[in-house]
Amino acid sequence: MTLESLGWDEAFAADFQSYSNSGFLPARVIRAHRHACDVFTSSGLLPAACTGKMLHDAKTHAELPVVGDWVVARKRPTEARMDIHAVLPRRTKFSRRAAGERDKEQVLAANVDTVFLVSSLDDNYNLRRIERYLMLARESGAEPIVVLNKADLHKAPAVAQAEVAAVALGVTVVVLSALENNGLEALEPWLQPGRTVALLGSSGVGKSTLINCLLGEEVQDTGDISIVNHKGRHTTTHRELFVTPSGALVIDTPGMREVQFWQSETASVDDTFTDISQLAQQCRFHDCRHNGEPGCAVLAALNSGELDDARWGSFQKLQLEQAYAARKAEASLESVARSSWKKLTQQAKKYTK
Repeated sequence: MTLESLGWDEAFAADFQSYSNSGFLPARVIRAHRHACDVFTSSGLLPAACTGKMLHDAKTHAELPVVGDWVVARKRPTEARMDIHAVLPRRTKFSRRAAGERDKEQVLAANVDTVFLVSSLDDNYNLRRIERYLMLARESGAEPIVVLNKADLHKAPAVAQAEVAAVALGVTVVVLSALENNGLEALEPWLQPGRTVALLGSSGVGKSTLINCLLGEEVQDTGDISIVNHKGRHTTTHRELFVTPSGALVIDTPGMREVQFWQSETASVDDTFTDISQLAQQCRFHDCRHNGEPGCAVLAALNSGELDDARWGSFQKLQLEQAYAARKAEASLESVARSSWKKLTQQAKKYTK
């Protein structure tokens, strides 16, 4: 293994340049456990931990290392361990509002090139949930690919594929069965050496089974669907980066019970619902609220059946969530800024004394 095989390139090297003459080494986070990590460096795989200064200076937990991050590290003189001093700028990141927390960002993974949005063709199949994951993927900056797993459990997989393609406009939709190892060759264009792919989806959609297929060995525990509620059980409990035989890097993530947006951009809604955005541009008034105004192209499409009521409802719901997420993120950033100024003021007073 080399740094290049883990995705290191000229852009990351340029970001690291200011640290190169101070005894630091670049490293990629393979696993993360709170303030500790397992990282891969030119010296191999080593445990690592954030320095006290880094923890003190971090304004939020989201600034600390996550799986996929490139970090600035230094080996301890007498131990086979590394100290992490900084996180290099992230090219992409998957963020959501932390479960149960209103004002905290949770970064799920960083520096991902492509995300496989895994859904299963069983009772978990839900078009509205797929739209939500598409928004999360678009916000990250990574390329989304929808993967419909468990094709063996659906009577007409091609019909489901067409349904998803109708809401995942411009996004490739792949149908496969990881359990039967059938259809995985369709994923090969995105499984290239040095490229990073993350798997996102609910519990029980078969992400761990898919990981095992891609790696060619049983590295992740898998579980059956509950016969009581037909829902999947959590088998992945942490995020981890794996290297496939093809040289592609794959990040497995625990199933998410909820996806609350963090700093959602209006563009991510428009990109996910391009059909509605294009209809809105045809309205007579540029500020049409689609609520009874004359010449409204959106209402006309709803009345004619061209636009599905459920998709329109999903668009409105996600649009409201986007606005709420933007307000909460802005308030959180203002709170962090106030806290930072307070800390600096206290330090200045102490220095003056």
